[in-house]
Amino acid sequence: MKPNDSLHVSQLRVVLHLCGFLVLLYSLSMLPPMVIALLNKERTYFAFLTTFLTFFTLGGLTWRATRHAGIQLRTRDGFVIIVLFWLLFSLISAMPLWMDDGLQLSFTDSLFEGVSGITTTGATVIGDVSALPKSYLYYRAQLNFIGGLGVIVLAVAVLPLLGIGGMKLYQSEMPGPFKEERLTPRLADTARTLWVTYFALGVACTLAYWLAGMSFFDALCHGLSTVSLGGFSTRSESIGFYDSHAIELVAGAFSLLSAFNFTLWYVAIVRRTLKPIRRSPEVKFFLSAAAVIIVITAWQVWHAGMYNATDSLVHAFFLASSMMTDNGLSTADYAQWPAHTIFLLLSASFFGGCVGSTCGGIKALRFLIMFKQSIQEMNQLAHPRALLSIKVGKSVVNERVLRSVWSFFFLYVMITGFFVWSLNLMGYDLFTSFATVAACINNMGLGFGETASTFGTLTEGAKLLMCAAMILGRLEIYPVLILFSRFFWRA
Repeated sequence: MKPNDSLHVSQLRVVLHLCGFLVLLYSLSMLPPMVIALLNKERTYFAFLTTFLTFFTLGGLTWRATRHAGIQLRTRDGFVIIVLFWLLFSLISAMPLWMDDGLQLSFTDSLFEGVSGITTTGATVIGDVSALPKSYLYYRAQLNFIGGLGVIVLAVAVLPLLGIGGMKLYQSEMPGPFKEERLTPRLADTARTLWVTYFALGVACTLAYWLAGMSFFDALCHGLSTVSLGGFSTRSESIGFYDSHAIELVAGAFSLLSAFNFTLWYVAIVRRTLKPIRRSPEVKFFLSAAAVIIVITAWQVWHAGMYNATDSLVHAFFLASSMMTDNGLSTADYAQWPAHTIFLLLSASFFGGCVGSTCGGIKALRFLIMFKQSIQEMNQLAHPRALLSIKVGKSVVNERVLRSVWSFFFLYVMITGFFVWSLNLMGYDLFTSFATVAACINNMGLGFGETASTFGTLTEGAKLLMCAAMILGRLEIYPVLILFSRFFWRA
């Protein structure tokens, strides 16, 4: 065997070893819904039990069979593992839904629901969500919560126990142009820190919903899906079911709070001051953009005569915050809002929230950098000999980051255009195509046109195409596209 062949075999064992461990770890997520099914005497217990036993066994056997891999993880392996595991993620998430005869979901529908949950998209093919057993309602919210920050970040907290460094995985999974930044010197501590902060915000959101009038179970499920910006609800009418200003205000507020960079939340909690958040140029830019969208939306629905002034402001605050941060919780009558308002909110979903949050979209920091560069270009035209630099706060943005931001923006727009064209080619009208792609690639989850009530109206091919859009959006395109590069596979 040639040395290169031996190296490739060793690297394959590393990939299999980590995938096996991560599958084993993820199979444990079937235990909480199993308990809920058992307590409520639901037959769904057997679907969760079968899924747990199957993937716990497969993951465990693969992990043990390759445990002597004995080689460090490379950047290439990190990208391969991330993409492979999100595909496995999606498959495992779909299995309980597919195996339950009571749901009568095809494999494609089950896969779509699983991908939507774990990528925090929140789009659903289920027509009557309110009729689902409690175990499934909780399971869907749990999918959002786990997918929010990423099981990979959770996993790297324990990877040192396996004797394998997790830095390459962390850099592949964390969003944004500043992936090298860490909160603590050790990566495992960073992962645990992020999860503790994330969990604390989830508890606060759950309690807020409960105090606003939801039952505890509904508050828990909505708390998990809101903080993860996932959008799965326990009701077919989503938040609109409750017809409560207090609940809409909680949903809108936590949508915005969850769109902040979680590293800022951690620093603010540790230092017991909100100065890191108040001083963040990205947060200021994000909140300014959100305020403009909310005010415009409120004026438009009030001007259209849909609500009085107070209702217009509350509904606009909630839905604009939900869609802009790619949460996807909705009012009961959002599909009847004026078309130009819906188009504005769909466009806002591409903005997203801050880098380092659980939201989808292009992210506020990238837009801030592009905005500052556009201003710099105008200044440079006025003063050709001036030496100008782009700063975000006190930090100078280097050329490497600028190239990354603009290339990401280009790819995001081009791929979005391709998906819209593909759906239009399949026979869907242009508005439905645009809205559906925006919902999926931005991980926002609210469709319009033919997908306003459910994504179950899509054909099998369209559903699979939108599964690809959701995964591309969740992984921010590059980890997937890079696997198709010949340069990436060179030894």
